[in-house]
Amino acid sequence: MSSVESVFRVERGRASREELAALCAVLCAVLAAREEEPGEGSGGGPEAGDVWSPERTAATYRPPRAWR
Repeated sequence: MSSVESVFRVERGRASREELAALCAVLCAVLAAREEEPGEGSGGGPEAGDVWSPERTAATYRPPRAWR
């Protein structure tokens, strides 16, 4: 692979390589923990209900000046 592919984008400021590596490690750990949790199905893989949707995560976090 000769070109660089961006996975994360920093909105404000400049993240160092160490900060991006820490962010990547945390996100990978969160995803790994979610895969280890027993779900409703016993298939072990991602189920149809495991797909991310904004409706399911809306109550999880609300910014202080959010519209809703």
